[in-house]
Amino acid sequence: MSKQFTLDDLKRILLEGAGADESVDLDADILDLGLEELGYESLALLETASRIEREYGISLDEVELTHTLTPRELIDAVNTCLTPSAAA
Repeated sequence: MSKQFTLDDLKRILLEGAGADESVDLDADILDLGLEELGYESLALLETASRIEREYGISLDEVELTHTLTPRELIDAVNTCLTPSAAA
């Protein structure tokens, strides 16, 4: 699959799965903010990962997800899974 996962994709999936904290503006510059700062704790992250996996037909590494702290890191992890391996 050649489609790139974007911040807009992430925001849509976060909102569909976990909603949004009223005090957080997801339209602000959030790429490098911590997911917890945005109101998304571990359960919300697991739901988000599950939705991403189903929608994009990928499998995200659970260990990597536990170290994913920002939207930028999560987007990078998804795009790494979407990029065909050069060794394949």
